[in-house]
Amino acid sequence: MGRLKTLLIYSASRLCIAPLMLWIISTLVFILLRIAPGDPVDAILGNRADLIAKDALREQLGLNKTLIEQYFIYIINLFHGDLGEALINKEPVVEIIQKALPATIELSLCALIIAGLIGISIGLSGIAKPEGKTDLAGRLYGITTYALPPFWAAMIIQFIFAVYLGWLPIGGRFPPYLVQPEQTGYFILDSLMSRDWVNLQGALRHLILPAITLGILLSGIFSRSLRLNLSKELKAGHIEATRSRGINETRVVLAHALPNSLLPVLTIAGITIASLIGGALLIELTFSWPGIAMRLQEAINQRDYPVVQGIVVVIASLVVLISIVVDIIVACIDPRVQY
Repeated sequence: MGRLKTLLIYSASRLCIAPLMLWIISTLVFILLRIAPGDPVDAILGNRADLIAKDALREQLGLNKTLIEQYFIYIINLFHGDLGEALINKEPVVEIIQKALPATIELSLCALIIAGLIGISIGLSGIAKPEGKTDLAGRLYGITTYALPPFWAAMIIQFIFAVYLGWLPIGGRFPPYLVQPEQTGYFILDSLMSRDWVNLQGALRHLILPAITLGILLSGIFSRSLRLNLSKELKAGHIEATRSRGINETRVVLAHALPNSLLPVLTIAGITIASLIGGALLIELTFSWPGIAMRLQEAINQRDYPVVQGIVVVIASLVVLISIVVDIIVACIDPRVQY
């Protein structure tokens, strides 16, 4: 009962900190956009527009108000769940995010699954003979994939599998000659729900290259983390006691050492999937993947303040939420966690 009470207090404290973190992030985004070079009015009308037209548009967009007034309007609207409208086409920011976010989540989840499978396999492969050839190869793989520039790796994979071999499409999310599913925005899920195998094949063919590229780049993080934690766990006293009872080494690793070693990997997975939602910009741009990161880049180029602010706030909310959920799950599973 005491542990349950402590866990509830810990969970409540983490949830109470979340609004403060989001307020700080929202404020920083507002300030950075205003001090960055460039004017949204010039982006819309062009530099050669006359001053009267510029002043009229600035007043229409509310940019003629002082920064303090703009800030309070922004925070009050944000508190009421209003992310505003795009300056360019007046489309609600919520709708822009709803259209772009499923593509990024679909790519991120597939990449995370690939990264987990590759990373855990490589992390386990070197445990049998530490410092052996397999272990050294796995460590080299982890360092190499972590250091690879994402855009360079994406272009190499595009050149090999799309240009040279011609096995897969070079970019995009869906074949242009097919009608896109419009149920949830997740093309794989929509195709499975409607049992449209042609659409499913088309969506998978476009997803394979960006997901594998991102998965390979992330897999090194999982392999290195698992190897380090598993090596440390195998030297623990309770593992030595397990070995002394004559239990098979494979069972010692899989049944006794691996579960404890996976907890840090779970934390990394949670943080990774949260950061992927806004951090796959180079992959999305290289593969012309119409996700949230690509939409954010377009909004930054157009100086579209409401779109940039809305996307960053939503991404930050997802990062904070997933981080809190992962922390609570780890605290529930592992009694050694101090909180």
